[in-house]
Amino acid sequence: MRIARIVISNDDGLTSNILALYNALKAAGHDVIVSVPCQNQSGTGTSLNQGLPAPTLAQACRCGSAAAGAPSAGPMQREGIGAGDFFYVEGTPVMAVLYGIDVLAQGRWGKPPDLVLSGPNEGQNVGSIIVNSGTVSVVQMALARGIAAIALSAGANSADDATLANPLSKLIATLSVQLVRSLLAHAGQGKILPAGLGLNVNFPDNPEGAAWKAAVVGSYSAYDFVFVPDMQASASPMVRQLAHEHGLTLPNAPGLSVQMNDAPPLPSQQNDESVVYKTAIAVSPIQAGYAPAAMQDIAARVVQGLDEG
Repeated sequence: MRIARIVISNDDGLTSNILALYNALKAAGHDVIVSVPCQNQSGTGTSLNQGLPAPTLAQACRCGSAAAGAPSAGPMQREGIGAGDFFYVEGTPVMAVLYGIDVLAQGRWGKPPDLVLSGPNEGQNVGSIIVNSGTVSVVQMALARGIAAIALSAGANSADDATLANPLSKLIATLSVQLVRSLLAHAGQGKILPAGLGLNVNFPDNPEGAAWKAAVVGSYSAYDFVFVPDMQASASPMVRQLAHEHGLTLPNAPGLSVQMNDAPPLPSQQNDESVVYKTAIAVSPIQAGYAPAAMQDIAARVVQGLDEG
């Protein structure tokens, strides 16, 4: 079996899902580095810090991965976490994966990783929402660097900050390693995925016995985003529930209200990942945020039309 050099990153920081995936990949013989944000950075998309906020942390990282006063980037300090393999960055998800690629991978292997895995996220990333997703943005950055990359997302029910040992995390990790094994077997010693092509993989809330199914990002969205003038007065039940669960008070100010899309999908949308992930493991192709060279003829026709005009 081919052994891969893998960097794991995400937009959530240290989680039960990340720890389970690391353990499963290591058990399969892979060489793995984990590089994640200090804090949960969900929804930050491709944003970057030009520099880290300060030389040291103003507050402890999520799940005690580093204490206040620790360097703004470095090895995790929590006991029981793989020594020499787990790192944090006080920055965005894209900053975290770049730390993994440019500093940690170069330091260990003298080259980029063979594969970047982003997640598994605590919550699915399906449909048009992925343009805002830190999880998917990690993959976008890796693809732009010419590195094979996969976004992995599971249900919000896979979280467990108290023990970092949610049983769902282990099952999701097992399935993720199965996917990696299949890709490596098909690739042989060649490219794991075609250049510029990544995968967006979404597990259902209950992945036990779920089938793998090819999907597309598509036009159906699982969520609706609406800008409202007053979050307190106009927030959706979904946002209110999330605020309650996290002990937050909604501000009397403008903001985004998010709710589930209850409209049924059209017959033409049955293969959209926003539909598939409810019952199966949706595997959708994605690419870096620019068109491949094969589509250059479109730009050529546009330019020709301008020249002729």
